[in-house]
Amino acid sequence: MKLPVDYTQISARARKQVREEYCKIQEWKCYYCGHNIHDKPPVSITNRKIDLRLFPPAFLRWPIHLQHNHKTNMTEGAVHAYCNGVMWQYEQQ
Repeated sequence: MKLPVDYTQISARARKQVREEYCKIQEWKCYYCGHNIHDKPPVSITNRKIDLRLFPPAFLRWPIHLQHNHKTNMTEGAVHAYCNGVMWQYEQQ
């Protein structure tokens, strides 16, 4: 699979495949924090509060998210759900 891909142009099924491919490429480390994608994010991340009202319902339901750039729509990597929230809330330009 050739990465990155345009997030807006792929189905939910394809997003799952892309997310899994990033997990393998990243050696199961979160793109954002660098910790194991199957573990919780570090305290330095979880101490940053996110306002769940800013996100879709059940945003944290799935533990691993496919991160994409909201300006280009291109995928960037697999992240913890909470890391995705922190990125969006605190680092969105």
